[in-house]
Amino acid sequence: MNRERLSIQNKKGHKLQAYLELPADQKPHYFAIFAHCFTCNSNLSAVKNISRSLTSHGFGVVRFDFTGLGKSEGEFAESYFSANVDDLIAVNDYITKQYKAPGLLVGHSLGGAAVIVAASKLENIKAVATVGAPSTVNHVTHLFSHGIEEVKEKGEVEVNIGGRPFKIDNRFVEDFDKINLPEITKNLRKPLLIMHAPFDGVVGINNAHELYHNAHHPKSFISLDNADHLLSNSNDSKYVGNIIGAWADRYFMPLDNTMLDPKGEQLVAHLNLVEDNFTTSIQTKKHNFIADEPASIGGDDFGPSPYDFLSAGLAACTVMTLKMYAERKKWDLQEVYVYITYSKKHSDDLMLDLEKPKRIDHLQKRLKFIGNLDEIQKVKLKEIASKCSVHRTLMSDTLIETEVIN
Repeated sequence: MNRERLSIQNKKGHKLQAYLELPADQKPHYFAIFAHCFTCNSNLSAVKNISRSLTSHGFGVVRFDFTGLGKSEGEFAESYFSANVDDLIAVNDYITKQYKAPGLLVGHSLGGAAVIVAASKLENIKAVATVGAPSTVNHVTHLFSHGIEEVKEKGEVEVNIGGRPFKIDNRFVEDFDKINLPEITKNLRKPLLIMHAPFDGVVGINNAHELYHNAHHPKSFISLDNADHLLSNSNDSKYVGNIIGAWADRYFMPLDNTMLDPKGEQLVAHLNLVEDNFTTSIQTKKHNFIADEPASIGGDDFGPSPYDFLSAGLAACTVMTLKMYAERKKWDLQEVYVYITYSKKHSDDLMLDLEKPKRIDHLQKRLKFIGNLDEIQKVKLKEIASKCSVHRTLMSDTLIETEVIN
């Protein structure tokens, strides 16, 4: 998977578990931090879907567990709102030091309030996006209101929030009244995207209205029709991630991709031995892709292996050749699957009568046809599959000339 596991220490010395989700090429243009909802954690499916959708827009996205939640150290009672903001700042400082200063904060529910406050303290943050966020920090106190009076008497009590037991204390309760979120939102003066479901039963839509009213332009609102508060439908969370990515493009200078120059050849492959292991960039005149080796032989598995590409070339050429032939014959070939496996096999196992038995390269090609075809047509298509140009190249005597250039 395109992610790295991180352990980030906050100012109290607790280690926060985090994951850095990376674009397919492992090279993010910018970094974003995701703050999860109250009592949730970074493994919530919505958090993962939004983070991974953002990677397709060039972001490296850090999703982490607040203190006392998920697999982060500490107690939940220490996870009061100001501590959540401190955790965000700790993650921001870590990513700035180890990678590059983040430019985007994304927060879900109370995490949305937290990113607004954190963004007001961090100069490097260029834009903020919230999903189902409350307009006041103390909005969540109704979830544990049944224990507030008891906390005042005993100092610490166990409360039930969402069916799970949590311990809270006076500081945890009182901290929610210390933050003036409307005032902070008014003074934020950074691009703000507010996303909210009209029928959110946990944080009402009126919260989105108040946030939008308090914010200064540039501000945007997107309605999440038919979504629930936790974005339990994966289509909703993926939509959110893609919308945030498209919106953020306006506030981040596009970076020119460094294009490899094939220098008149069909393609060029480049491996930076200082920065990479086996991960190789490949560029044709119009397209680029990545090759790598599997982890089993010391690679990072960020892309197909060289032999995967060899098999892919054979498979692609085969299906294209079959398409052209079937269309010319006006046969009802609707879909075609070509399955390729490359291996080394001994000639004896393949029952080949060679003067000197040896191990040889072996490509197994299996065909599957979809359509109204009779057996005669299928046999003919099998014959044609062996006549595609890549198949013929692999079966022919091939000369490869190698030279060193400056």
